[in-house]
Amino acid sequence: MNFFLETLKVIVLVVYYLLESLVFFVVPGRKKNVSGEIVLITGAGSGIGRLLALKFASLGATVVLWDINQEGLNCTVRLAREKGAGRVHSYVCDCSKRQDVYRLADQVKKEVGDVSILINNAGIVIGKRFLDSPDSLIEKTMEVNTMAHFWTYKAFLPAMIAANHGHLVSIASGAGLCGTSQASDYCASKFAAIGFAESIDMEMRALRKTGVKTTIVCPYVINTGMFDGVKSKWPRMVPVLDPEYVAERIITAVRQNQEVLLIPRLAHLLCFLKSFLPVKVLVLLLDYFGLIEIMNTFKGRPKKE
Repeated sequence: MNFFLETLKVIVLVVYYLLESLVFFVVPGRKKNVSGEIVLITGAGSGIGRLLALKFASLGATVVLWDINQEGLNCTVRLAREKGAGRVHSYVCDCSKRQDVYRLADQVKKEVGDVSILINNAGIVIGKRFLDSPDSLIEKTMEVNTMAHFWTYKAFLPAMIAANHGHLVSIASGAGLCGTSQASDYCASKFAAIGFAESIDMEMRALRKTGVKTTIVCPYVINTGMFDGVKSKWPRMVPVLDPEYVAERIITAVRQNQEVLLIPRLAHLLCFLKSFLPVKVLVLLLDYFGLIEIMNTFKGRPKKE
């Protein structure tokens, strides 16, 4: 009897959650208040990290900025304070170095307090074919894009668990959902980041820490300079994303406790098709959308930045 009752319960809940998801898709849920939260953002010296810092600060959050670039950090702090944000703290941090992360995490806890929203945004890309990629740069990609998430979670998750309150945000990539040419290390690092974030989410659920939320963000190419040179084959259908738009979507996803954010929505269709289509058909579609050789024109951010 337990088997049948359990099965019935699962069927009812599946239907309920599907209907709930449909309702929230049509009528967005209530946004939680982030005023007073301590938000730590890695890679906050430029791009999406900077925009997220400015937007969280404008919502009344205390923002803690980490970046390896002191000049970029100073610019973000100045912009935040020009907008009237008073609680802004910045630290130069090489997120690829575990001891650097742990040391600065302890400093943040003493000087600012326990981080309640952690946004792992720092990332790098080489953009070379696998055999042309130096070993040292491959290691660096994995250290920044993946391993840094382990160290920041280790540093800040315990306090979230103790309070049963917090939010873990992983800025991953569409490249973590489907591999592409000239990005083997980048794709591997983003696949790993997604798997890691999903696993931690399951751990929080198993521990009944329902107050610790997780959001995984998988965007297409964003026009921040990181992927300079990359062009969309069909700009009207799959445009290179505007940074302001992406940052606003991320803020909304966090405030609505959305677990997964794929940008653009077309990515949902590609993920669905990938799950059952023959590989040759999938390759045909990826080629049609220009995703297989999208890195051929890659230049990357100028060195001076």
